[in-house]
Amino acid sequence: MPVGERNEAVTVVGAGLVGSLLSVFLARRGHTVEVLERRPDMRREVIDAGRSINLAISTRGLYALKQVGLEEEALRHAIPMRGRMIHPPKGALMYQPYGKDDSQHINSLSRAWLNKFLMSAAEATGKVRIRFRQRVSSADLEQGVLTVVDEATGEERREEGRVVFGTDGSGSAVRQALEKVPGFESTAETLGHGYKELTIPPGPGGAFQMEKHALHIWPRGTYMLIALPNEDGSFTCTLFLPWKGPVSFESLDSPARLEAFFEEQFPDAKALIPDLTQAFFGRPTGSMVTVKCAPWNVGGKAVVMGDAAHAIVPFFGQGMNCGFEDCTVLEGLLGKSGDWETLFGELGRLRKTNADAIADMAVENFVEMRDSTGNPRFLLEKAVEKVLLNTFPGEFVSRYSMVSFSRVPYRLAYEVGAIAGGIVSDLSEGLTRAEDVDLERAKRLIHERLVPFMKEHADGFRTEG
Repeated sequence: MPVGERNEAVTVVGAGLVGSLLSVFLARRGHTVEVLERRPDMRREVIDAGRSINLAISTRGLYALKQVGLEEEALRHAIPMRGRMIHPPKGALMYQPYGKDDSQHINSLSRAWLNKFLMSAAEATGKVRIRFRQRVSSADLEQGVLTVVDEATGEERREEGRVVFGTDGSGSAVRQALEKVPGFESTAETLGHGYKELTIPPGPGGAFQMEKHALHIWPRGTYMLIALPNEDGSFTCTLFLPWKGPVSFESLDSPARLEAFFEEQFPDAKALIPDLTQAFFGRPTGSMVTVKCAPWNVGGKAVVMGDAAHAIVPFFGQGMNCGFEDCTVLEGLLGKSGDWETLFGELGRLRKTNADAIADMAVENFVEMRDSTGNPRFLLEKAVEKVLLNTFPGEFVSRYSMVSFSRVPYRLAYEVGAIAGGIVSDLSEGLTRAEDVDLERAKRLIHERLVPFMKEHADGFRTEG
């Protein structure tokens, strides 16, 4: 009998985005789910703000929500972002479309709203109980035992006999327990940059004070500012700076230095942030980490998913999308016969290589966003890429479009992107205008380099799971 049809009681550690959605999938398969969440219930208590980067939900994340009937409601609260709006230190704004046309866009969505929505959807199944302020203090996963502290009462208890799903984020207690198991390997690489959240409030009558349907970027080489639109007309801004150095969080140590820095580097944003000094010094500075580990499971006793298994930096907008894709792949496996150990092993086999690929692409995209988006050569290549996407549909694809607008495995998107990028680079040599690209040569290069690779991996392009 498939494990997804045994009506077994399971434990999910972490009621974040992935844990809440996973609980919906498990409940729909008949499982009774206990969710242990360390934080208080964010639907009833205000949780410290300032450490949340807005979500950019795209095809993979929306597909997962669609499987459980939640996509339409999520999209009602989302704002389409059709491209990047580049803010240079001086001069006119520059717009870079994300896809071949406006139908290809990503969506800005409130992390807090989506998390609350998914928790309520999980509880609405009638098979999910979320217990808040429950901290997993230790675990013996080989024996299937959790030690849990109720932080409201201080009481400690043992929980055992249930399969454990660790969806408790980049600092996962479940993954830390896995590290004690022989043969388990884990790395956590902290980015040399931190981030600070700021806010551009809505204008009069809730008006957006910048272009509504764009992800705004102020690229400045070793650092940058970004802004994503919110439903109420505001923008959530995130400043990414090195921790130390001439221009860093360490160097911006006074209101005067902060004000002067923004006036010089982000003057148009500064004019729209009324409480800059108070927000900057009053909010915490977040860190970003890339986590890779293997295997993701201990036999059939426990498995990690989402950030607990593969935390990535936020510069491709794929962290949540990747975690949600874990859930859809797991859902596909739940309908097959076999035990939990077999299922978890297959989940890791399907997902590990793809999670590693998007982690690497996210770091690469950070360099692109902060260094390249204002570069004339980069802008030319993006324009040439768009010409090729429209002229050779189905034959030429870009890495960005495959990651954001398809469900092709990340590993294939990474490899196709390298080939496509080489073609664009070769065709852009000596050009000053994208419309002058040699289309006959483009067709030849696509058929020599890209089409054979895509035919060779045709099965992979049918998506995993």
